[in-house]
Amino acid sequence: MGISVEEVERRKREDKWIDREPYAYWKGNPKVAETRKDLMKCNSSHKHDWNTRLYKQDCVKESEKGFEQSDLSKQCNHRYKIYIEACSWSISEKYILACNSVTLLVKPRYYDFFSRSLQPVHHYWPIRDDDKCRAIKFAVDWSNNHKQKAQKIGKAASEFIQDELTMDYVYDYMFHLLNEYGKLFKYKPTIPEQATELCPEVIPCPAVGLVKEFLMDSRVKATNETNPCSMPPPFEPSSLRAFQRRKANSIQQVELWEKKYWENLNIPL
Repeated sequence: MGISVEEVERRKREDKWIDREPYAYWKGNPKVAETRKDLMKCNSSHKHDWNTRLYKQDCVKESEKGFEQSDLSKQCNHRYKIYIEACSWSISEKYILACNSVTLLVKPRYYDFFSRSLQPVHHYWPIRDDDKCRAIKFAVDWSNNHKQKAQKIGKAASEFIQDELTMDYVYDYMFHLLNEYGKLFKYKPTIPEQATELCPEVIPCPAVGLVKEFLMDSRVKATNETNPCSMPPPFEPSSLRAFQRRKANSIQQVELWEKKYWENLNIPL
């Protein structure tokens, strides 16, 4: 935990995509959401080979050991990484996408601020939430039989994270978000007379252990010398509809491929 996308970028170069394990990998706490509990049924066994490697994580024990076995930058040694949300969106999404592996993204209910910009079959492979095991097995089989196309998907996702999620862009996004939100206020915010101003350096002081380490690492190192980017104009309704239609068509195409795959195996969906 507590790593940067840059660290993932540095370590992922150690393993060429073609040399990675040709399975779908996930490690996390399945207890936090029903959809994750359902995912654990897809673990490969002597009865079913779903092309998966799924691992439960005991967060309490991990925290006691400083999350040594939870370093996401060391989990890029599989060709396919599963992203599945927890009780809401999961912070692991950007690290999984940065891994250069093909992200198998289980249909989400919640979105990170950048998620809607991702295009299925370009940045990730869409996985049905109502039939995860078959969807994952098909995704891995398809990708292992179309290695060049699969590598392009992983590369596009990694480049998106590196190019579009720089901290400058994140700060610009937050600046505009808070300013637009402020325009909705029906009152003028004021500082209470008894308020005490705290500088950022004071906040980590009472913290201890990993909490303090993470707080220190998350501090802004320096202010930017340039102004925030200008807010782009809103999407034209027609272009937004076209963008959404492309996404829907790509997901539908994957579902048709999957249906045909299982029909050819004489195993009905």
